[in-house]
Amino acid sequence: MNQETGQKEQGVPVTGAATQVSGVSGAAKIGVVTAIMISVADMVGIGVFTSLGFQVLSITSGFSLLLLWVVGGVVALCGALSYAELAAAFPRSGGEYNFLSRSYHHSIGFMAGWLSATVGFAAPIALAAMAFGDYFKGVYPEAPVLALGLGCVWLITFLNILGVRRSSLFHNVATFIKIALILAFIGFGFSYSSPQPVSFTPSSLDWHHVLGAPFAISLVFVMYSYSGWNASTYIINEIDDPKRTLPRAIVISTLIVMILYILLNAVFLYTTPIDQMAGQLDVALVVGRQIFGSEGGVLVAGLICFGLISTISAMVWIGSRVTMVMGEDMPLLAVFSRKNRFGAPAVALIVQAIIVTVLMLTQSFESILDYIQFSLTLSSFLTVLGVIVLRFTQPDLPRPYKTWGYPFTPLVFLILTFFIMAYLIMERPVQSFAGLGTMLAGLVIYFISVNYSPTVKPNRDS
Repeated sequence: MNQETGQKEQGVPVTGAATQVSGVSGAAKIGVVTAIMISVADMVGIGVFTSLGFQVLSITSGFSLLLLWVVGGVVALCGALSYAELAAAFPRSGGEYNFLSRSYHHSIGFMAGWLSATVGFAAPIALAAMAFGDYFKGVYPEAPVLALGLGCVWLITFLNILGVRRSSLFHNVATFIKIALILAFIGFGFSYSSPQPVSFTPSSLDWHHVLGAPFAISLVFVMYSYSGWNASTYIINEIDDPKRTLPRAIVISTLIVMILYILLNAVFLYTTPIDQMAGQLDVALVVGRQIFGSEGGVLVAGLICFGLISTISAMVWIGSRVTMVMGEDMPLLAVFSRKNRFGAPAVALIVQAIIVTVLMLTQSFESILDYIQFSLTLSSFLTVLGVIVLRFTQPDLPRPYKTWGYPFTPLVFLILTFFIMAYLIMERPVQSFAGLGTMLAGLVIYFISVNYSPTVKPNRDS
C-alpha cells in the first residue's frame, strides 16, 4: 500500500506537500546517532534532578526507590517498542499527529497535533528555558534569568533555521557533553564519597512499599521524567532510512536514559542522607554540596544548566516539525510548511519561538503545563492503542518492524497510562478537562480548514 492510498483509506487529506515524505530535495538527513541524541536530550531534563526529594518522604528503601525508575523505564520501553512499529509502517514526521491520523481518522490526529503545535512543546520549552536561567544564576548570581532563557531559545531557534546539518551538529555535541558530565558526576560520587547506610538489595519490607499508594503515585511523576522517549518520531522525514533507523533509535535512547536515571538516583542515595533530601526540590544541588563541598552546588548548577541546552534544542527541533507537517496537509495552515533554502521550516520555528516568548513573559507556562498533561498522556495512550487497532483493521499492512512482545508490550503501557490518566482526573479535574477543551478547539480548526479547501476532505467512510 503506497502512502497516498493509505492516507485516503485512513481519512488523511492528501496534498502535494503531504506526499513528499523526504521533504526538500537533497535536504540533509540525520543518522541513528542523532536520532538517539534527540530522544536522550528530550528525556533528560530537570525531572530526574528534582523528584527524589518527594519520593523519600514516603519511601525510604533504596531498592524500592530504584525500582521506581526501573519500572518507569520498562513502561517507557513498552511505549517505545509500540511507537517503533508505527514509525516503521508510517515513516512520516509528526509523531502522534501522523500515527493517530493513520490509525483512526485525520481529525483525531489533528487534535493531538494542534495541542503539540500550540502549547504542547512551547510550554515545556519555556519551562526548560526558565530553569536554564535559574540554574545559571546559581553559577553567576547576578545573571538575568528571563533574558538568559529568552536568549537561549532564540539562539537555538536561529541554529535550527540554518538547517538540519548545523542544528544536528550542535545538538549532538551538546548532548554528548551532557551525558559525559552526568557520567563524570556519577563516577565521582561513587568513587570519592562516604557511603550512606542505604541498601539496594530487596527485603521483605519492600513489598509493603511496592504495593502501597505512595509507590503508585511516585510512578506517575517518574513517567513524566521519561517523557520524550518518542521524540525521534516527530522528525521521521529528516532521518535516513527511517524504517530501520527509527526502531533502533527509539529503543536504544530509552535504554540509555533508563540506565542514567537508575545510576543518578543510586548515587544520590549512596552519597547523601535521606533526611537531607526529603522534601527538597533541588535534590541535585543538595547532593552536589554533599559530594563536592560548599562549591558543589555551583558545579551541579553548571551541569544542569548546560544539560538543559540540549533539552531545549531537542524540543525546538521536533516541536516545529509537527506544525510543518500539519501545514503540508491543511491549506489553511500551509504557511507553516514552507521551508527556507536550508530546508528548515523557518515560519514554524519562528512562530514557536514567539509562543515560547509570550509564555515566558507572562509566566503562564507552568499553569499550561499543568493542564495539558492529561491531553498529552491521552495522545500517547491512543497512539499505542492504535498498534492493536491496526492489527485488526489492517492486518495486511506492511510492517517492517513489529512490536516485540505483542500484545503484552502495548498492554503494559496502556494499563499504566490509564492509571496515570485516572489519577490526573481525580487530582486535577479542572486542568484535565481544560486540556481536553484545547484538543476540542483543534477539532473546530480542523473542520474550518477542511471546509476552507473543498478539494481536501477526509474520507467519510473511515
